Amino acid sequence: MLEINQIHQGNSAELLKRIEDNSVDLTVTSPPYDNLRDYKGYSFDFETITKELYRVTKEGGVVVWVVGDSTINGSETGTSFRQALFFKEIGFNLHDTMIYAKNNYIPLTHNRYEQQFEYMFVFSKGKPMVFNPIKIKCKIVGTKRSRKKSNKEIGSSVRNRDEITETKAYKQKSNIWFMNVSNTKHKHSAIFPEQLVNDHILSWSNEGDLVLDPFVGSGTTCKIAKLQGRKFIGIDISEDYCKIARKRIRQESLLSLDTKHEGGNGIPPTNKLVGILPKIL
Repeated sequence: MLEINQIHQGNSAELLKRIEDNSVDLTVTSPPYDNLRDYKGYSFDFETITKELYRVTKEGGVVVWVVGDSTINGSETGTSFRQALFFKEIGFNLHDTMIYAKNNYIPLTHNRYEQQFEYMFVFSKGKPMVFNPIKIKCKIVGTKRSRKKSNKEIGSSVRNRDEITETKAYKQKSNIWFMNVSNTKHKHSAIFPEQLVNDHILSWSNEGDLVLDPFVGSGTTCKIAKLQGRKFIGIDISEDYCKIARKRIRQESLLSLDTKHEGGNGIPPTNKLVGILPKIL
């Protein structure tokens, strides 16, 4: 078993084999894909890693796979779709196809609309055992609506009655998440927004659960897992990135998020850290 609460340097296809069967509650990761990112010249064995993820994931566990496609010779590669279909082929359910929409995307000059999003595929091994939905404030809270409702009983006449409904204060967040792209201050070319990872960890795991990132990069998943009272395992083939990830996890600034929740109106599920993390709110 790989040591828990540590960043491990090495090939994920090999190191994942050292994790016990059915032991991981949640994986949140973004693999290097196509030619969009310079990942220190390394490549990865997608099929082997995916099969290992299925083996180590608990029944009811979840894998969040954030991925996009590059455009080569005027055509998008479709890598994301092929990967999603392979996850299903080996036994995962495609529980949700979510969108990470970038508020501050980089404008490009080309003959198509600006690329603003990446996919966040949520795969589950069976039915997800945990779902703590993120709530957001309703803009029309308290609004009352009147509607006619038919009330018919067997053997009686039809009678219409008025029903008054009132908009609640909070509603469940949608599966399109608008967030700012993280900067590169940690010397990594593709840093997760911390709030994105935070919301997935809160949504699909509970305190004390084990969170995995087999492409840990600068360590955002492991940092947020620790911050939110989860155990973690991080793996990366680059020793440079492992050093960055270990440093971030040790930093005193761990008890803060780099970005605020969209619009400042996010309401995370109850957890022991909310009181000391006003930036989430």
